[in-house]
Amino acid sequence: MTEYFTYIQAGVISFLLTLLISPFVISFMKKEKIKQTILHYVENHSSKQGTPTMGGIIFLLSVSIVSYIFYSEANVLAGVSLLVFLAYGLTGFLDDFIKFKFKRNLGLRAYQKLLFQLAIAVTIAVFAYKNEFVGGKLIIPFTDICVDIGWWIIPLIIVVFLASTNSVNLTDGLDGLASSTTMCYTIGMLAIMFLSLATKLDGASTIYIMEYKNLILLGFVVVGAMLCFLVFNCFPAKIFMGDTGSLALGAFVASIAIFSRNTLYIPLLGIMFVVSSMSVIIQVAYYKLTKKRVFLMAPLHHHFEKKGVHEVRIVVVYSVITVLVSLFVLLIELL
Repeated sequence: MTEYFTYIQAGVISFLLTLLISPFVISFMKKEKIKQTILHYVENHSSKQGTPTMGGIIFLLSVSIVSYIFYSEANVLAGVSLLVFLAYGLTGFLDDFIKFKFKRNLGLRAYQKLLFQLAIAVTIAVFAYKNEFVGGKLIIPFTDICVDIGWWIIPLIIVVFLASTNSVNLTDGLDGLASSTTMCYTIGMLAIMFLSLATKLDGASTIYIMEYKNLILLGFVVVGAMLCFLVFNCFPAKIFMGDTGSLALGAFVASIAIFSRNTLYIPLLGIMFVVSSMSVIIQVAYYKLTKKRVFLMAPLHHHFEKKGVHEVRIVVVYSVITVLVSLFVLLIELL
């Protein structure tokens, strides 16, 4: 019970610290005129022109501070997850800063952003492979089987990081969409982790159990921060997270799953991230082949906007689907 209280306490403090930091960051961004430039072809969002951006700084700060305070011993995996969270956040910050500095919607060029992301992903993949608690291990969903795929884990982790960070980035297109979907994903992942802790980690070393619990703690901290950030990021948003936030959240989505050996659960619990990416891939591929479009606009949430669906409804549906899929996965696990 003491551990559960610590998790909840960390989440609450993360919420409160985010609540404390947010007004200062929003005020600073307004003062310095660090505002979002809206793409001309997203007509529905013309009223959002000038909304402060780079709000990811808010939860980068709160998550880092609270995690550091609450981490217990044996926190290497959680600590590295936090560093990855910050590293991708820094990549996003560079992208956002260039947009602001040069008054353009294009920040880092695609290949530059990819190189930064790839360098971090390769570093983490090698670290994970060499770590005694991760290695090449993968829990197979809906079973008690944990397989070891050896060095193949390295390319898998690289792909997962690139896919997760860019998928969350693509999902960040409506007020509160990426933050709410990530929060629901994290709650689902925490439920899976608690279940694994009770049923699938029998015989695991005491140190790994402690490492695992620190990963759970990090999840609670992120949920607390996201819940509070939604107060300022929901429609109509007072601040956008920018690439600073979306790339950091994508890295978190990947790292908490990889280090808990639950990598294969990402496309299940993160189904709406998959939908965002696949809609773009389908749109681009189909257009190149036929010069026609499948969707009115990609990612998919913009298609629904073009169809007249209000963005609040879209955000709620994305969150509800994420929760329902998580519950379905959890139910199958329990059965």
